[in-house]
Amino acid sequence: MVHTAIVTGANQGIGAATAKALAAQGVNVLVTFLRYEPEPDPSTPEAYFTSRDSDAHEVVEAILAAGGQAHAVEADLARPQTAAELFDEAERVFGPVDVLVNNASGWVQDTFLTEDADRFGRKLRSVTADTFDTQFAVDARATALLIAEFARRHVARGGNWGRIVSLTSGGQQGFPSEVSYGAAKAALENYAMSAAAELSAHGITSNVLHPPVTDTGWVNDEVRASFDVAEAEEVGGVIAFLCSDAAARVTRNVIRMR
Repeated sequence: MVHTAIVTGANQGIGAATAKALAAQGVNVLVTFLRYEPEPDPSTPEAYFTSRDSDAHEVVEAILAAGGQAHAVEADLARPQTAAELFDEAERVFGPVDVLVNNASGWVQDTFLTEDADRFGRKLRSVTADTFDTQFAVDARATALLIAEFARRHVARGGNWGRIVSLTSGGQQGFPSEVSYGAAKAALENYAMSAAAELSAHGITSNVLHPPVTDTGWVNDEVRASFDVAEAEEVGGVIAFLCSDAAARVTRNVIRMR
């Protein structure tokens, strides 16, 4: 059986590595991305800003060159209607979606304190309605809407095999210097665990993956000196496993990579 996946935020980093890993397993992949230029930060390598402001043509071309199938679409997950539009597009190009990878993030660094930089020199801002909305619209609300759209269509067609993997960095116990990010990820984890419980009878597994610090372009020398930094391909490989037949009995877990 040929599977079809939606991988969000897949123009670079973990999303791109995941799209390639799934395609290598024979999965058709809808690669979603949103081009935007983050606010300049001299503590962050320039390559990070370049990759975040790129489309996904290099990812798609690499998949096609390797014999896989992929299609890219630019999508703003902060729009509530985007979830249904992505499933419509995936079905138009490939057929029903049975794999969903919630990788995209509306990442901002905010704090309850007055500091303007974290311990690695990266810019901080105070918690505001804007930082909350930016973070929760993508990490929490979009995740919920994508899972809901996945479930509705899966159940309607009588599906009996499905995989959902959502990415977190933790947050259940708070996330200093990234407080809205941590709170949104805590909500994401809760949605994913509810999905695992409710959708199990329909053959759907739902897991959350907590990668280690991963070099997706933002890692500077100070970060690298403080952590054992992983490569995006290592994380993508674990996600691809969780989306495989071999992981049929793996569900309702928050899996932490070392």
